[in-house]
Amino acid sequence: MSDVGPGRPPPGRAVRKGTSGNSKGRPKSRRASSISAFDIIMDRTLTLTQGGKPREVTLEEALQHRTYQQAIQGNRAAQRDVLKMIAKREKWLAAKRPVSWPKLLMEPKDPDNANEALLLLGIAEPDTRWNYPTDKYQRLQLQPWAVQAALSRPGRRRLSARDVSEINRCTRDAETLRWPAGVRDEQGD
Repeated sequence: MSDVGPGRPPPGRAVRKGTSGNSKGRPKSRRASSISAFDIIMDRTLTLTQGGKPREVTLEEALQHRTYQQAIQGNRAAQRDVLKMIAKREKWLAAKRPVSWPKLLMEPKDPDNANEALLLLGIAEPDTRWNYPTDKYQRLQLQPWAVQAALSRPGRRRLSARDVSEINRCTRDAETLRWPAGVRDEQGD
């Protein structure tokens, strides 16, 4: 029986254990590049005459110009394409535009006083129990619904007995408030 055959190479040609038998590796793909024929065509330029003057434009620009003309003439498919182009451009511009925060309008009269805002929003009303001429600001009482919303907010800090008494003093109809479970025990209700 011969020592050479399928699975039994000649002694000098055997591949050592742990190395690949294909030293060149897998052959490369036959495609020369990833550029498609469409990309090649779109990069070409055309010479258009506009207003009697020749002008060089890319094929893509010429197609877009033609689409705009058809959209203006009433072609619905062209109108949809133009709207898609506009949306794509707006999205691109929004990504490139720096974030700007809206400017808040502040009243120059008294910017550190929140009383007017509380009154306008209906969060508070004037407190008729106090009417001292020496008070710098008008005293207010908070509406129960606003206080209840603050008490019901998750993640709020634990209220002390002093906090509870201040809330009662500053809230109109404070007896209608529903206190969180831990606060109720501290009040002795």
